[in-house]
Amino acid sequence: MNASTHEATNGSTNAPTDWYIVKQPEGHCDIVAAADLNPELASPSQTAEDTEIQQWGPFASQSEAIARRVGLIRAGKCLPR
Repeated sequence: MNASTHEATNGSTNAPTDWYIVKQPEGHCDIVAAADLNPELASPSQTAEDTEIQQWGPFASQSEAIARRVGLIRAGKCLPR
């Protein structure tokens, strides 16, 4: 029983999952597994001027990403839900 069970894996059942914080255009930040991360968002060709979407990570665990998101909310980088 894994507390961070995720619906889709890349074929490896025990592979560690990296987590990212992704800021949406409306200002809220979502926590996304690396497997679910949109490759277009990670493209180095896009800059902050091209899109309002920012991301932070990778983080080793979902709980670490949650803690970092709290810090981003307190710093005014993300809006609370």
